[in-house]
Amino acid sequence: MTKIPLTQSNTTSINTLSTGHTGVHYEIFVRSFADSNGDGIGDLNGVTNNLDYLKELGVSAIWLMPISPSPTYHKYDVTDYYGIDPEYGTLDDFRRLIQEAHQRGIAVIIDLVIHHTSIRHPWFQEAAQGPDNPYRNFYKWLHPDEIRARKLATRDITADSGERSPWHSPRSATYRNSGSPEKYYGMFWSGMPDLNFDYPPVREEVFKIVRYWLNDIGVDGFRLDAARHLYRESEEPKNHEFWQQFGKVVEEAKPGAYTVGEVWTRPEHIAPYFRGLKANFNFDLRLMIEEIVRREEDTEDLVEFLTYVHGAFGNVNPQFIDALILSNHDQNRIGSLLKGNLDHLKVAANILLTLPGLPYLYYGEEIGMLGLKPDENLREPFLWDVRDRDRQRTYWRRGKYSTSKTVRPAAEQQTDPSSLFSHYKRLIHYRNSHPVLNDNLSRLQPAGIRQKGTVSFIRSTQTGQRILVIHNLTGKLIDVVLSPNEYWCHGIVFTSADGSSFANDHVTIPAYGCVVIG
Repeated sequence: MTKIPLTQSNTTSINTLSTGHTGVHYEIFVRSFADSNGDGIGDLNGVTNNLDYLKELGVSAIWLMPISPSPTYHKYDVTDYYGIDPEYGTLDDFRRLIQEAHQRGIAVIIDLVIHHTSIRHPWFQEAAQGPDNPYRNFYKWLHPDEIRARKLATRDITADSGERSPWHSPRSATYRNSGSPEKYYGMFWSGMPDLNFDYPPVREEVFKIVRYWLNDIGVDGFRLDAARHLYRESEEPKNHEFWQQFGKVVEEAKPGAYTVGEVWTRPEHIAPYFRGLKANFNFDLRLMIEEIVRREEDTEDLVEFLTYVHGAFGNVNPQFIDALILSNHDQNRIGSLLKGNLDHLKVAANILLTLPGLPYLYYGEEIGMLGLKPDENLREPFLWDVRDRDRQRTYWRRGKYSTSKTVRPAAEQQTDPSSLFSHYKRLIHYRNSHPVLNDNLSRLQPAGIRQKGTVSFIRSTQTGQRILVIHNLTGKLIDVVLSPNEYWCHGIVFTSADGSSFANDHVTIPAYGCVVIG
């Protein structure tokens, strides 16, 4: 396949989308999304073949989980930062995906995993040769005596792997013969050695990788894995400094390119990351939405929480983008957390898609896919159709939670106006068309409504436009009386369900419904 150049007009229009100031994004685990060649593994051509589905849904950007060569199924341990894993296709396949996505007004964002490499990456293979190797300082090494003296063996997390210490000895015979007793640091797993960002050549290699994907290949931005953990908590200012430098490199390479960080901590500690990254995920909000929807009551005071969070973010960067999720590849699926309750899933979608910020859908969320930990169960094959007719369904592993018996496949839901897919589609398309809802930088204000079983808030833009949003969390029709402060509200401009009405400052909202008032 020949290389397909991007036109200047496409590049310009997509730069506008990829800033994250408007639109809805969609996360894809390529391995499970769509199989184009019958080998049972999802691939890039499978994504390309279904861009029209994503366009129909209304998404403006796709985030692809790692696509570079890797020895693991999830590909979060990279062996070549400049390539495409052969299981997924080729660079030409990826260039075609970018071109086809751009022609549909869809930006392409990729997962960039720079916190660590694979143990099989050539840099580490060299570094493990011994202390004198020129790549030694690409990673973090310490003598066992120093690890014990500094009490580092158990201080840091060893996430996911169950290993007792994040300090590991290389297994190669070459290393054993080198006579070096030093151990390397692998926070998540011994197969993922952490890079040493105190070493300038590491930073420069990372920046070369950034420029390659933005300029040579044409991606529109990055999701930054484990952004908070490049340094230990005691060295957090170094993290902030690096991401500021990273942000400058991205902006110089491709003005307007989008970045979103995986940073889960208190809002005051997330805020400094906005100096370099345009967006960060709001994991605490995900937990709160689940709780509110499940209980059918705003026991958490969502608006008060978000006002506090946005205040902390805005103190650092007034142009912050709050990245909103209901679940992702590391979090139990919202479909299972809400026990497949269609009404509750629709309410969760209502809240996600009306709050200020940039909403993310995890693939299959729009059809109610299920999944509980461990991680493999969160990443099951997408259900395009019932099994006998589904030629795109991947079979690298069989679905344990999401099957044709537990989840209605996309083909059935697309033709059903009452389905979860149709609900998402209608919400997203209206959101995309509305100047306030589609302004991901618009801000949140509390409404004057204090009624049990509801969540309400005002969204306003810098140009003075505003709307009132009211959610009915319950299974009963609710009559809401607007406060005098809502004098500017004249009528309902959108309702998620039939049966809403507005008269004389009274708003009637059907069970599990949402109204937008202007």
